[in-house]
Amino acid sequence: MIRVKLGESLGLDRTDWKRLRAMTEKEIEQNALDDPDNPPIKDEDWVNAKLILPVRTRKPSIHLRIDPAVLAWFRSQGPGYLTRMNAVLESYARTLQK
Repeated sequence: MIRVKLGESLGLDRTDWKRLRAMTEKEIEQNALDDPDNPPIKDEDWVNAKLILPVRTRKPSIHLRIDPAVLAWFRSQGPGYLTRMNAVLESYARTLQK
């Protein structure tokens, strides 16, 4: 996992931005159509598509004692650490249920 702040670059960008900015919209569209790795999406590609929205249930708030080192590690991973802790516990519970 690589953490990058908004606006930062990983240095992996190989886009020639100067050339791209000089192109017309028509040229950009034609380049996209000519790209074998980027075939156009046709209407029939969407015939069997289904929109699946995640079910968001309100989670109960509980009091839980956690070892300081465990809590520090999760917190060091940045915002959303409680969500990640929940995901770890959920994965563990699913594993044991099998």
